[in-house]
Amino acid sequence: MSKVVIFGNEPFAEMNHFYLSHDSPYEVAAFTVDRAYMKQPELLGCPVVPFEEIAQHYPPEEYLMAVPIGLNRVNQLRAEKVQQAKAKGYRLVSYVSSRAVTWPEAVVGENCFVYENVVIKPFARIGSNVIIEAGSVVGHHTEIQDHCFLGPHSVVLGDSIVEPYCIIGANATVRTGVTIAAGCIIGAGALITRNTRPGSVYLAPASELLPGSSAELSALVEAR
Repeated sequence: MSKVVIFGNEPFAEMNHFYLSHDSPYEVAAFTVDRAYMKQPELLGCPVVPFEEIAQHYPPEEYLMAVPIGLNRVNQLRAEKVQQAKAKGYRLVSYVSSRAVTWPEAVVGENCFVYENVVIKPFARIGSNVIIEAGSVVGHHTEIQDHCFLGPHSVVLGDSIVEPYCIIGANATVRTGVTIAAGCIIGAGALITRNTRPGSVYLAPASELLPGSSAELSALVEAR
């Protein structure tokens, strides 16, 4: 069983410790973070080691690394830490849930995290350093390029392209054949039907606050 060091000490790192421990061929040996962000010397029974010293304690010849960092700076922080880990000589692992649906010859790059109930259709390609949250769908012949994040139950339909450093929010939908340009944020629940502009933000309409209480409105409906 290969041993892995996880970068991070936040709840997202804890969640990925759980996945790797229960649903992968990897054994988590330690956590690591930059010394300035050290909170405690141990997490979930594993030592937490400053990233500046990690190669001394867990040499890259013997240990792999996973960098499951979230959305900071539109995924740029995760990309930077991936490059720093590689510069230290670490090989990066990817996790694809046993409960995800993929097909033979599926292409998934390094440092990717594909969670339960994700569906990756035939001929789709997933780049490196991509997080695809639970319940999402990646359509046929679609390309998710490097350093992206797809929120829970997001849908990117077939023949689409999501360029690097994009965030697709929970329950958002990208229509067939659309290109999401680099650095875009697509808000939760948004529907994208045409190509986007680089570095732009697209939000769904906010929910409307109706006058009156829920009890009053319920009584009105019942009266009808």
